[in-house]
Amino acid sequence: MRDRLKKGLSAFLPENRIFMDEPLSRHSTFKTGGPASLFVRVTDVDELRRTIRLLQEEGERVFLLGRGSNILADDAGFDGTIVQLAEGFDRIRTEGERLIVQAGASMIRTAVVARDSGLSGLEFASGIPGSVGGGVVMNAGAYGGEMRQVIEEADLLLEDGSLRTFTCAELELGYRTSVLKRIRACVVEVRFRLTQAPKDVISQTMEELNRRRILKQPLEYASAGSTFKRPEGHFAGQLIEEAGLKGLKIGDAQVSEKHCGFVINRGNATSAEIKGLIDIIQKRVYEHSGIMLEREVIYL
Repeated sequence: MRDRLKKGLSAFLPENRIFMDEPLSRHSTFKTGGPASLFVRVTDVDELRRTIRLLQEEGERVFLLGRGSNILADDAGFDGTIVQLAEGFDRIRTEGERLIVQAGASMIRTAVVARDSGLSGLEFASGIPGSVGGGVVMNAGAYGGEMRQVIEEADLLLEDGSLRTFTCAELELGYRTSVLKRIRACVVEVRFRLTQAPKDVISQTMEELNRRRILKQPLEYASAGSTFKRPEGHFAGQLIEEAGLKGLKIGDAQVSEKHCGFVINRGNATSAEIKGLIDIIQKRVYEHSGIMLEREVIYL
């Protein structure tokens, strides 16, 4: 079946953007995961639409992948097709105080372009490693800033192949959630409404936030950032430390000693080890505090 799918995709995609048995460890910031049966990179809306339509017609299981900064891919791989927005989906342009960004652009580069254009509002994103599309899906945020504060509207490719503009309100952006958690669609382009500010002031804010990240987060190790959502009225890292789990290891998977809210790969961890550690953390924290931590990390 996959050979037939590859042949069908080859009718409109070059062969060098269609991969069979592509290791997902190459596409996850955890650096773990087995092979995807098919891995496809698309560069424009037409390719994305035709790819999704073909995969739907074949009844294929599909996962839309950004920069892999919030997934834990199974060691056995993914029995289906991964679709990734590639070069061509990373363009950024300005229109006055608006920043118009395609979904494949990185959050970090988007924050830098905003700064260089004298536009303030995306400073919080300067250390978030994911894509803008993924940032919309999760309403990404850090240090008091989040996507819903700056998004004006976004274009989504819906399951029926139509392209529709969603206002910020229609995106239903909440704490690490959005309308994309309940509908099948793909973010194509995002329009941010920012405010003018001196570049040096924006730079100072970004430098301070990045200094705080370096001091407090285990950036020297592979991870998916914050492993758990923040429970209301609490901090996940604090609850984990209070449960006596600081530094706990399974193989090369470890609760970071620098920030207990991060599960890290010290070098050769498997996804099974990381998942096993996450399960233990949830169980022990619940036993200690009565609070069940909810994952931010998506299991693939």
